[in-house]
Order: sequence, then C-alpha cells, then structure tokens
Amino acid sequence: MSSHRRAPRSIVALVPSISGAVASAVTTGARPGFVSWSARPLQLEGSAHIAALAGMIALALLGGILVARNRYEEPPSLAADPETHHEEFVTDRERVRQLLRENGGRMKQSSIVDSVDWSKAKVSRLLADLEEDEQITKLRLGRENLVCLPGHEPTASKSPEQVNDD
Repeated sequence: MSSHRRAPRSIVALVPSISGAVASAVTTGARPGFVSWSARPLQLEGSAHIAALAGMIALALLGGILVARNRYEEPPSLAADPETHHEEFVTDRERVRQLLRENGGRMKQSSIVDSVDWSKAKVSRLLADLEEDEQITKLRLGRENLVCLPGHEPTASKSPEQVNDD
C-alpha cells in the first residue's frame, strides 16, 4: 500500500498558502494529483495555545472590568422611597387598621380582601382576632360585614344608651 493519498482537486485549490510554502509542497509531489502526508498544511506550533491564552486574558480583563464597575458604582439609596421601606415592616393587624383609617374608619370586609393580597380566610381570621381584642367592630349588613374602628360605627347600629353617651 502506498503512503500517498489522492486529494480531490477542490481541496488542493482551497489549501491556504503560508508564504507559498504549502503551494510549492503540493506541486512538488511525486505524482500529479497526489499529495503526500508530509506536504499537508500544518498548524503553526503553539498557535492554538496562543489563541487560548489570548481568550483567557480577554475574559479575565472583562471580569475585572465588571467587578470594578460593580464595586465602585453607588448602591441605590434606601431613603429614596421611605413609604415602601416603612410598609415592609408593618404587621398584618396594623395594615388592616391603616386601611380602615385611610377609608374613614369603615370598610366592607370584601373591600379589605380586595385591597390586600391575602385570602378571604386570612382576612376573616385577622378581623376576628382584632374584634376579640376590641380594636375593631364587625357589623352584619345583609350578606356582608362592615368593619369599623372604635367610634366610627354608624349611629343606627348603636343602642339608645350609646347614642346618648356620644
């Protein structure tokens, strides 16, 4: 078996030439149309290693720039929106009392459920606890509950003794 291999003509035409060395090696083959193994174009020694090293250096520089940018960039101020910051630490009970104060001291229970992101059951339990602690009053209006802060109940719901006391 011969150590020569027949190369298609299109490959011989597309082989890149480095200072004409590859082209002359192809044309000086033993027989026309054949390319010896020793005449194949070789990578420059270490060029793959140099490319990999250049890539790693580029990534390290990019990483350094990003770290420096994040380190020296001013963090967003927490005092920019004090209302949002304050609301994060409000208890659920205080949130309900705050809603009632903002709405004139009275709200329907369904409106409270619509105003907060809690389930109906959670709102109901919370209102029952607040009523037990006498922080709110719940009045039944047909099929709905009217939730009131103390002193904001409708006068029709009070007994005659309570109306005379006011």
